[in-house]
Amino acid sequence: MELTELFQQAVANSKTLSEKPDNEILLKLYSLFKQATEGDNNESGPSNAFDFVAKFKHEAWIKLKGLSKEEAMQQYIDLVTKLKG
Repeated sequence: MELTELFQQAVANSKTLSEKPDNEILLKLYSLFKQATEGDNNESGPSNAFDFVAKFKHEAWIKLKGLSKEEAMQQYIDLVTKLKG
């Protein structure tokens, strides 16, 4: 199976986890997904300074700057596989 297909399957699997992951894992999944699908985050950040969820998501994605889309896909697949355990 091709990396893109494995990634799409992992995205589907992430929605059927038996337990909801903690916030740290959710941010990791979000940032890896964004990096894999959109590449580096070049946004300036959330417009509302009090939108802390958006701020944390933005910061998590920024930390992955420079990571290739393929590597982000593989890390996402690996994380979901570990969570499915």
